[in-house]
Amino acid sequence: MSKPLTGIRVLDLTRLLPGPMCSLHLADMGADVIKVEDTRKGDSARAMGSLHASVNRNKRSLTVDLKQDAGREIFLRLAATADVIIEGFRPGTVNRLGIGYDDITPRNVKVVYCAMTGYGQSGPLRDRAGHDLNYMSYTGVTDQTGARGGPPVIPNIQVADLLGGSLSAVMGILAALFDVQRSGHGRYIDVAMADCTLAHAVFPLIAHHQYGEVAPRGEDMLSGGLPWYAIYETSDGRHVAVASLEEKFWRRFCTALDRDEWIDAYHADASQREVVRSALRALFKSKSQAFWVAKLEAADCCFSPVLTLDEALDHPQFASRGIIHASRGGVPQFAFPVRLSDFTFDAKTPAPAHGEHSDEILGELGYSTEEIEALRGDGAV
Repeated sequence: MSKPLTGIRVLDLTRLLPGPMCSLHLADMGADVIKVEDTRKGDSARAMGSLHASVNRNKRSLTVDLKQDAGREIFLRLAATADVIIEGFRPGTVNRLGIGYDDITPRNVKVVYCAMTGYGQSGPLRDRAGHDLNYMSYTGVTDQTGARGGPPVIPNIQVADLLGGSLSAVMGILAALFDVQRSGHGRYIDVAMADCTLAHAVFPLIAHHQYGEVAPRGEDMLSGGLPWYAIYETSDGRHVAVASLEEKFWRRFCTALDRDEWIDAYHADASQREVVRSALRALFKSKSQAFWVAKLEAADCCFSPVLTLDEALDHPQFASRGIIHASRGGVPQFAFPVRLSDFTFDAKTPAPAHGEHSDEILGELGYSTEEIEALRGDGAV
């Protein structure tokens, strides 16, 4: 079978991480993704070689000066052939360039046009610059991230960029593409990374509704408030994760440790739980991580070692799933992570050079060799 998005053309005007990661998922599923870059430096990620290589495979690159009439006309002609357009400029920029949704729909009523910004196309923060940490900070996520009694911490996964941005945009785009098949009309998609991050803060919202406030950092049910859902240090300075959230797993955990007297703490008050937490800290601190893995990992009680990335990359679970893709040019990459029947991920092409496919794409639009050379001479491409 063909790949699920074979025949879908995507024009990607975005740069750096959230937008390119969104279009990467689409490209890996078979879409023809064209990176539309400026004629000067192009995607800012090109200055960060490994990042560019990791999120731009299976794409083509077209350079065009959208501030020139000839360059704008190239984009509009290309947009007439596109199923999806993704942009990540500040609100209003594409309209000033003459390539906004209202500029495209007269030529292509079926186009799915996705705008990815930090705060969306409306609201008092719409024009404000920001990055992942800002979006998480505004949404209360940063305030909730960290250990009990400690300051907020910055995770090494860009939650707002990737969950709030990339994956939310993919969700909206795929839904709109499905609807096009029924209605014959595309849609405009307004993805605000802050909105989509806040919308996933489910447990803090539940606590706020039930108790009128969110538990302090590190003290909510899933952030360290329960001794059976916590991280513990081992004697060798490593850590283990205990996530025996359901009573049956907590029972198995206690039995595997020969500590059946702790089982009833599951229904005890907070003070008794803290007694168990202190005992667990001392117990795990007495032996190495490897010791506890050997003792507990097979007990099926939601226990795991806290691995380094190197260890995760070497773990047989991920090797068997094929999540680690063979590197190109020495840059390690993750494979497309979603398993679909009759679909095998492959990286057909590495991240494209700046403007590598300009002539090819312009030729597909009907430009002659002479016209392409004239456009290049004028700096339009």
